[in-house]
Amino acid sequence: MRTKLANDKLDAIIKMVEKEGVNAPKLIDELKSLRVKALEEKDPLVVKVLRLTYEYLGENESFGVEGQFEEDEEGNEYPLEIDEKDNLLYLLSLLQNAEQKVNREELKDYRDALKSELY
Repeated sequence: MRTKLANDKLDAIIKMVEKEGVNAPKLIDELKSLRVKALEEKDPLVVKVLRLTYEYLGENESFGVEGQFEEDEEGNEYPLEIDEKDNLLYLLSLLQNAEQKVNREELKDYRDALKSELY
């Protein structure tokens, strides 16, 4: 997120998830509102990730998406098993610095994982 307003909204969402978890009553509405900010910033990857995230939360009432991977010595990737709350918080933290190359790559992993889970 590039603007102060968008970052402030994202920070508020992170605090909400830390306090209330992935089933926070207003979480989906807040993510939709943040998506509007991402549209204004013209960042299609962030827009897509936010939409897929709130769609996933709406359909599953959880966040069990395997978007983080670990690599062994032979180069094989394995999804990390992570608590759904920590998983969502990690995704939201990636959005705080979505312009960084490494974060964008991980956001793409989440995007692909969300798409495969939803469709």
